[in-house]
Amino acid sequence: MGSYLSTRCEETFQTKDSIDLCFPQDNCGLNVCQEGQIDLADITSLVDENQDTDPHNFTNDQSKVQSDDVESLLIGDHETQESEGGEADLHRHGGDCKKNPGHSQFIPVDTFTLKHLPKGYQDKDLYEYIKIIADETVRVDVKMTSPYRPKIYPKTTQPYPFYNMSERRSLRTGSGRVWYVNKFQDGVIQDKVEQVSLIGGTDYTKCWCRKCEDSDSPNNVWWEFVVTTANHVVFDDIEANHTTLRLFYDKDESPVVIVDKVSVVLVDIDYDWCLLKCVTCDRNVGTKLMEMDTNLNYVMNKVWNKYWDYRPKHKFTFIVSHPHGCFKQVSVGQWKDRQQVSERRCKLTYTTCTCPGSSGAHVQCLGYVNWTQSVLVHSGSSKSGFNYSGVG
Repeated sequence: MGSYLSTRCEETFQTKDSIDLCFPQDNCGLNVCQEGQIDLADITSLVDENQDTDPHNFTNDQSKVQSDDVESLLIGDHETQESEGGEADLHRHGGDCKKNPGHSQFIPVDTFTLKHLPKGYQDKDLYEYIKIIADETVRVDVKMTSPYRPKIYPKTTQPYPFYNMSERRSLRTGSGRVWYVNKFQDGVIQDKVEQVSLIGGTDYTKCWCRKCEDSDSPNNVWWEFVVTTANHVVFDDIEANHTTLRLFYDKDESPVVIVDKVSVVLVDIDYDWCLLKCVTCDRNVGTKLMEMDTNLNYVMNKVWNKYWDYRPKHKFTFIVSHPHGCFKQVSVGQWKDRQQVSERRCKLTYTTCTCPGSSGAHVQCLGYVNWTQSVLVHSGSSKSGFNYSGVG
């Protein structure tokens, strides 16, 4: 079944040439360039010459993109992929997709190159940063619906996803991202990287993964990490107890790497985000996750320093997700509008392509204040045609 699914997923997400992917198409709010790469400076010049004509609608000038802050609450359609036929049916949902037929604006991670970025952003450090974020992106599989899901979103009349569906056992898939990996031995943290951990120490002296829980000799070395996703993907501990993560799912032939022990650390229904604590004692998995975490800090600092002074000019946004539960895809676009929720928190809309299965993916907005640390997760698609985040 696995090889069959891989073949069908490959048909759903065909590899495209960089020329076809340099800008998203109209169905994501931007037009595709038909004749090779376009320099952002040329586009800005075109806009300056003719304010009413911008065939690509991709600019490095914030004043020409950002509109007034959005006042009405941004709630539309969630983008969790539901599959009554389980994983074997995911390819069918991708093939039947009405939002992005053909998925021409998604770039498979394993074929993603520097040339897939707009010319003004073809920077090696930025490219490396996107690749690391891709490495940390996971598919989130949920097989239980909590009976405590509300009927509507707070302070709205909008129906909440999967309300009153606790009797159903269909598969739901979303996306998430790994953060803050820590290694433990006999309950003592090891090899701590220079960062503040969201999860701190551990409550255990032996590994607490499902395999070790049922073992008379659990491992004394293990790795704990957190995964961020949307609250409508994993609502509470009832659902977390029936949630698994698929890691390193970069292409059809990727080995199936599963983490099946997660618990809720924090959830916020108003902000639509969820923080999961996860564990593995697989040495290969734990070591790889720690290496990714260390590399991220190094590359992130370089990208931050490079773009910080120019942040008012940048609107570039990228997302790595698992559309329709298939292998990872990169999509690029721009963020558009901001909805201020409190003094330091807001939601964003963006043109960056998403599909069902993208809910919970980390939204990366270059040039947005604290863009490398802000936990913006993809929340849904609005009737206006733009996608929007949870509160970051």
